Order: sequence, then structure tokens, then C-alpha cells
Amino acid sequence: MKKKHKQPEAWDMILRGIAVVIGAFITAYGLEAVLIPNSVSDGGVTGLSIVGSQLFGLPLGLLIGILNIPFVYLGYKQIGKSFAIYSVLGIASLAIGTIVMHHIPTIIEGDTLLVTVVGGIIIGVGMGLALRNGGALDGIDMLAVLLSRKLPFGTSDMILFLNVFVFIVVSSVFGLQGAILSGIAYFIASKVIHIVEEGLSGAKTFKIITKHPEAMIETIRERLGRGATYSVVQGGYTNEHFKEITCVINRLEERKMKEIILEIDESAFIMVYDVAEVKGGNFKKKDIH
Repeated sequence: MKKKHKQPEAWDMILRGIAVVIGAFITAYGLEAVLIPNSVSDGGVTGLSIVGSQLFGLPLGLLIGILNIPFVYLGYKQIGKSFAIYSVLGIASLAIGTIVMHHIPTIIEGDTLLVTVVGGIIIGVGMGLALRNGGALDGIDMLAVLLSRKLPFGTSDMILFLNVFVFIVVSSVFGLQGAILSGIAYFIASKVIHIVEEGLSGAKTFKIITKHPEAMIETIRERLGRGATYSVVQGGYTNEHFKEITCVINRLEERKMKEIILEIDESAFIMVYDVAEVKGGNFKKKDIH
């Protein structure tokens, strides 16, 4: 008999939404109070939005919202409804935050090294907080995940390639030095995101031992669009045989995977591994909603 899913508590969803909003406003502060006044940009869609704002005189928040629309849809198709909702909340909050904070005093001026370090740390904390709670503030990661499935490159390689293009565009507005400083700030931010979100790079391998392996497999397939494999393992103390589930997911799906496991079996034994790159096999998924 199939075990009924527990619905996420409303309070937990509200707290996660608040955390995503806080992360967005932290990121907006790092942009408006540190990076942009010193002619330093961010990477990804935000970096392109900053360039567009400087070239055409349009509000940064407006461009962030508009340019991220196709990536939010991509996130909805590839990762799921809840991720898309939290991402819309985060991106909208980032857009509003940049508008509200546009005229706040600059906290650091002139010292290029300090600007890149402090700015990178602030936006890294903000973006990491949003990702940790199931949302994204920039669509370039979603595009990188999709392209890595269609091209012979890993996700991290695609993120690097896409951001090289972004910083070439940035150099047309902020000059070569500004583009280099932007790249350094983005690198620092990516490391801080990794620390805050715990394991952003590459894919994740989940090994799960549960009393409900069939229900777990079916739910992962239905709600995450991922396949999984069984291995029969034997307990060293009880000599009891179990079905161990192995499933590889991309880094943006980790939160949802943990929610699924908790809903099906709170006492499940879980091991999670970082995977730098996934090649071959059938690391593809169907669209989910």
C-alpha cells in the first residue's frame, strides 16, 4: 500500500520564503552599496542587467525581473513548481531591493581589493541563503544545468563559460579592469555560496536505505523526474537485507530530494556525496510540474 505524503507545513514554507527574501535584499545591498558604485559587476543575468542599466539608463530592478523570466520558466520545467515559486519571490525581492537601495551610501570606495572581497562575500551570503531555502536569484545556473545535458560539458564548465561571456559584455561598459574585478568578486561570491548552501558544485549522489523503497522510488520519479537504482545490501549487525536506493540529481534539486525522503520515511538512512561531473548513462529527466 502506498504511503501517503505529508504536506509541507505552512509555517515552514513561510519561513523559507522569508529567508529567500532576506537573501535577495542582502544581495541587493551588496550590489548597490559596494559593487555598482565602484564600477564592479556581478556575473550571470544580474551582470547583464547591470550592463543594460548602465547603457540604456533603465532601472536595474526592472531589467533583473524581465531578463530572468525565461529562466524562471526553465526552472519550473526542469526543477519543479516550488523552486519556480521561490525563485520568482527571490528575483522579485532582488529587483525591488535594488530599486529601494539605489541611493544608499556606498560603504567602500576606491580600494579595489576590499571592494571585490566585501562585495563578493555579501552577495554570496545572500544568494547562498536563497538557494539553501529552495530559490534562486539568478537564472544562469538553470541554463547551465540544461545545456550540460545537451552538450559534452559538466555543469560547472557551462557556468564558467556563460560567465566568461557575461564578463566580456561587462568589459564594454566598465572596461577591462572592471571586468577583471567583477570576475574576482563573482569567484569570491561563488565560494561563499558553496559554504552557505553546502555543496553547490556539480551533482549530488543520494544513497538511501528505507523501509519503503518502492514508494520512495515512485515519488522521486513523479515529483523530481529522476530515475534511481536498487542495490541489495545486508546489515552487518542484524544480517537483515535491505534495498539501497541510489539516485543522482543536480545541485538545485537537493532541497526537494530531502523533502521527499522526509515525507516518505523520517527514519531513512541517507548518505550524500558531491559529484563533480556526470557523463553517460541516462542522466536525463522528464519535465515536472
